[in-house]
Amino acid sequence: MRDFSFHQPETLEQAAQLFEGSDDGRFMAGGQTLIPVMKQGLSAPEDIIDLGRIEQLNGITVGGTTLSVGAMTTHAAVAASAQVRDAIPALAALAGEIGDPHVRNRGTIGGSIANNDPAADYPAAVIGLKADVVTTARTIAGDDFFVDLFETALDEGEIVTRVDFRVPETAAYVKFPNPASRYALVGVFVSCWPEGNEGGSVRVAVTGAGPCVFRADAFEEALAANFSPAALDGVTLPADGLNSDIHASAEYRAHLIGVLAKRAVAAVG
Repeated sequence: MRDFSFHQPETLEQAAQLFEGSDDGRFMAGGQTLIPVMKQGLSAPEDIIDLGRIEQLNGITVGGTTLSVGAMTTHAAVAASAQVRDAIPALAALAGEIGDPHVRNRGTIGGSIANNDPAADYPAAVIGLKADVVTTARTIAGDDFFVDLFETALDEGEIVTRVDFRVPETAAYVKFPNPASRYALVGVFVSCWPEGNEGGSVRVAVTGAGPCVFRADAFEEALAANFSPAALDGVTLPADGLNSDIHASAEYRAHLIGVLAKRAVAAVG
């Protein structure tokens, strides 16, 4: 790991100034991706700008039909939050299944979605719960936030400040985890919404299977007509374009999507 300067601003304004004044600066949330990448020599920023002391980036609030989670809120805090468990139990359960205790107590929701690892869990919740991603510059609809492999709609120097999740009628998340990392080989988030709700009455968001999270349109159509596991019998997604690696082939991941979607629907019940 090369030498770098470490900064701990206490406001977003200070963080922005540090970034603008650096030729090669990187924001750090929980550091669960950035630090290992630096250790491997794959990234060598001159300045690390730690966002951990910025109080306005932390916390969970519920207002009406919206659950807001600050960008620096850890996975463990989301999993343990009574507000999250009451409003969206599936989100608390998802957070509780991320990684191991170390990752859950250091990793943050803002860092996770900004990194956009193809096997991360939170992107499925962002899409499945019709969330908005609020930044220092604007509000980005969750459907528009994840662009491609490790790529998001964030501009240079833009910081995620919170994620606003819409509260569904009910939801469930089921994943097939890598036994070592607990990353999702495939994860499926299913949510139900009142009839006539903007964006449809059913959402099925898939993570781990492709370059980034996506909606399973064929599954949504089948479930909108008949919300039951049996409605997905014979409904499949093509393996073309899905991830294939030492852990699972594209064909296996395509099969898993159907299996996990049925389990999620049954869990929603």
